[in-house]
Amino acid sequence: MRSALLSSGGLALSTLPDPSPPPGGLLIALRACGVCGTDLEKVRGGYRATGRIGHEPAGVVRQVGEGVEGFRPGDRVFAHHHVPCYACDVCRAGAYTFCPTFQSTNLDPGGFSELFTVSRAHLDRGAVLPLPGTVSDEEGTFVEPLGCCLEAIAEVGPVEGRRVLIVGLGPIGQMYLRLLRAFGASWIGAADLSPRRRALGERGGADETFDPRDPANLRERTLRATRGLGPDLVVVATGAPAAIADACRIVRRGGTVNLFGLPEKDRVLDVELQDLYLRGVRLLPTYATTETGTSRALGLLAAGRVKVSDLVTHRFPLEQVTEAFAVAARTEEAVKVLVTASR
Repeated sequence: MRSALLSSGGLALSTLPDPSPPPGGLLIALRACGVCGTDLEKVRGGYRATGRIGHEPAGVVRQVGEGVEGFRPGDRVFAHHHVPCYACDVCRAGAYTFCPTFQSTNLDPGGFSELFTVSRAHLDRGAVLPLPGTVSDEEGTFVEPLGCCLEAIAEVGPVEGRRVLIVGLGPIGQMYLRLLRAFGASWIGAADLSPRRRALGERGGADETFDPRDPANLRERTLRATRGLGPDLVVVATGAPAAIADACRIVRRGGTVNLFGLPEKDRVLDVELQDLYLRGVRLLPTYATTETGTSRALGLLAAGRVKVSDLVTHRFPLEQVTEAFAVAARTEEAVKVLVTASR
């Protein structure tokens, strides 16, 4: 089988032996897998965490491992890549996505593969979800990133009636925006360099969109829309330190800045700490999701409460995976790029 793997050159399409399902696990054939920003950073070498790429896959069960019940060949599924142990001190504190087991479990050899396996631990913890007929394979690739947005919203607190600014309108920013609208945010502003992404944000429910290359204009218009107070919540769906610094200046007193986008390794934040202290600004990083988030995300997709199909701008078969990554990096051109089963 063919599999896209990290290599010393960044990304390589390799030929590997066909795997077999592990005891208690599954062998899954790829239908589609989204290219995530963290995949791009891994290929660029800008992500401290190493390992596999491809964690937004929808596929079809090819074989079931010994002792597996509840799945059979032909089932369409979404497979979550990480699962926590739910027993360590980190899990007992409720920080499941920072559990060491969460970091070490994964799809094998990764989601950009013709075939990949999931372990007994994945099945035991509910990480593999059957896709209902109302959810397409392409929509299934949004289960994990949509779950990440739900995880973030659970951490920042209720959003109903709140005024929110989103900085960065890539796939995550677009999904976060649509969830905020569905959950009753009173005002949503959205900033991105790309006119195409700003227009998509407006169609997705943004009240106003901004070009962040003019921070003074962004701040002035945001303050005007929030009666001079600033947003209750600023979601930074990009890893750019300048965007994070702008968010810290724009958010209202006592407000929250949700650090969602992945910063490149070794980047530092230049903000006036006393200003954050005296204004009571809360900096809240959120990372990944668990089975609770993916299950809820799938429910929202199945019920049609959140639309995602229009976010897909490009599709490439697995044999063109390097081209898929190149296009995904061109943010003026692409929003969500999918890698699909080979022709």
